[in-house]
Amino acid sequence: MNMPWKLARQTARRAAKPLDAVELPLPDSLGLALASAVRALASQPTCDTSAMDGYAVCGAGPWAVVGRVAAGEPVPQAVLPAGEAFGVATGAPVPPGTASVIPVELCVLDGNSLHHAVAAPRASGQAPAARHSPPRPSSPPLPPGKHIRRRGEDWSAGDELVPAGSPITPALLGLASAAGHDTVLAHRRPRVAVIVTGDELLHSGPPTPGRVRDAIGPMLPGLLSRADLLGTTYLRDDPAALADALTADSADVLITCGATSQGPADHLRGVLQDLGAEVLVSGVACRPGHPMLLAALADGRCVVGLPGNPFAAYAAVLTLLHPLLDALGGHASAPAITAHLNDVSAHPSDTRLVPVTRNGSTAHPVGHDRPGSLWGAAMADALAVVPPGHEGGEVELISANAS
Repeated sequence: MNMPWKLARQTARRAAKPLDAVELPLPDSLGLALASAVRALASQPTCDTSAMDGYAVCGAGPWAVVGRVAAGEPVPQAVLPAGEAFGVATGAPVPPGTASVIPVELCVLDGNSLHHAVAAPRASGQAPAARHSPPRPSSPPLPPGKHIRRRGEDWSAGDELVPAGSPITPALLGLASAAGHDTVLAHRRPRVAVIVTGDELLHSGPPTPGRVRDAIGPMLPGLLSRADLLGTTYLRDDPAALADALTADSADVLITCGATSQGPADHLRGVLQDLGAEVLVSGVACRPGHPMLLAALADGRCVVGLPGNPFAAYAAVLTLLHPLLDALGGHASAPAITAHLNDVSAHPSDTRLVPVTRNGSTAHPVGHDRPGSLWGAAMADALAVVPPGHEGGEVELISANAS
């Protein structure tokens, strides 16, 4: 009996534990999943710093300018007393005792005396600079701490910034670097190998009567962004050759294309039985793709059997293969994406996977969804998961971009 679609997805997710974790330089970890949380190795900022170019001041003005500090220079040691000012650049440490920073646009210098003045407009592109002119009437005093980024304002040393299981994105790499990391601990990428079977397949030129072009082999590499593809093997419909291919490869996941059904040339189930494999999913109640399967070999490696029809194989990738690869790679489950879909003639007992485009919160079928054709999938943004008996309403969307 075919397994319900949602249960099949859950089974694939539970079929494997995350692969071993490796410590990698930041650039080498992009696209993997964190095996441990990223924690701050230092507070940010590490000291009180200026958020503006201007003057650090203490007490009421006017102030005597007693020094200057640039970004990257050490924290001034002397406490800033009332009535004095220190020139500061954006990101520069402010002297101890600083009450606030006055932006340079609001500063008027009269010799060595600094006054807080009303802002005056400047021409576009003109660099801000303190005006050397007679003081203008002072504006009200700045609130305490204005334009100062206090030590640890963003985070404190030891804070968890990103949890384990998160995808390692360019922004995460920048955050890890800012927090003091040169490396991160990540789950390695699953290694996969593809085995395409079928006497009827052509690999070049147009199809001919009785022969079809292989559409699944060229499609799969683009669906494996979270895996390392070791290679693709093409076999005739030969059970011995299939058994050899399944036992000889060192991949974490073996993907077979074709031979999953019950016909005379469909050898996969018999070969798996001879190899002592445990079949975890033996068919899924969905259309297309119901002959898909998932098995675990005796050595713990997984086999995902894709049907021979191209769109059915595509549906099987999104149903079983992607959740399995996410589990092996240590990726946390992503929240479901939904959209409204009108009545599309739901099946009475099986889940339908319907190619759709999305416009805002609404999904629109694109048609051309026969199991043997990728035409609809090629035009679609996602597949709508249409449960049995659906007559219109919210449905889940699954996308090839998820893995």
